[in-house]
Amino acid sequence: MRIDLVSGFPEFFDVLDLSLVGKARRRDVVDIRTHNLRDWTSDVHRTVDDTPIGGGAGMVMKPDVWGRALDDLIGPSTPETITLAIPTPSGRPLTQRLVEDLAIRERIIIACGRYEGIDARVAEYYRGHGVRVEEFSLGDYVLNGGEVAAVALVEAVTRLIPGMVGNPESLVEESHGAAGLLEYRVYTRPVSWRELEVTENLGQQHTTHDDPEYSHGNTE
Repeated sequence: MRIDLVSGFPEFFDVLDLSLVGKARRRDVVDIRTHNLRDWTSDVHRTVDDTPIGGGAGMVMKPDVWGRALDDLIGPSTPETITLAIPTPSGRPLTQRLVEDLAIRERIIIACGRYEGIDARVAEYYRGHGVRVEEFSLGDYVLNGGEVAAVALVEAVTRLIPGMVGNPESLVEESHGAAGLLEYRVYTRPVSWRELEVTENLGQQHTTHDDPEYSHGNTE
């Protein structure tokens, strides 16, 4: 899978060189590329935004700049092979079902807006030209930009790619899987910690503090 991240602040994605995602990139399990939106500007100030048509507070990201960027990144590819993901508070919630669907896609381009967002015609245009457009949201709150949501999407999607997670069995019974359940509570050694104890027969089951296997006791 190839993932392109487009932002006015590409340095934000240095975090993707860490942990499992970073290891997967170095092993060529996933191809993640970052791009500076300002590289597609045409003025000396490298402007990516302008005032809203019709008035209002804030600034809106320019469709002409985004159009040049996306056209170059899509290139000669068949539009149907591209998913354009746009983080926005008005988008559909990012769920595990959506993540599972995206994980089998050939290529994802994530367009990270800022300010009041990206001119709505960008999503409309590419959707009308055969590109699958997914406008998504992390929740009912507003971030400074789409970069945080983009990182969340990359983390959630790439961990489902074969070869990404060292032990694929860890993906079978995790929270929000096909069964729709939350993962059971997990414990490790020491079995007695700060007067809280677990027993060896917990197994893989949902537990609460009221369960008999989880009790207060003396520390060893």
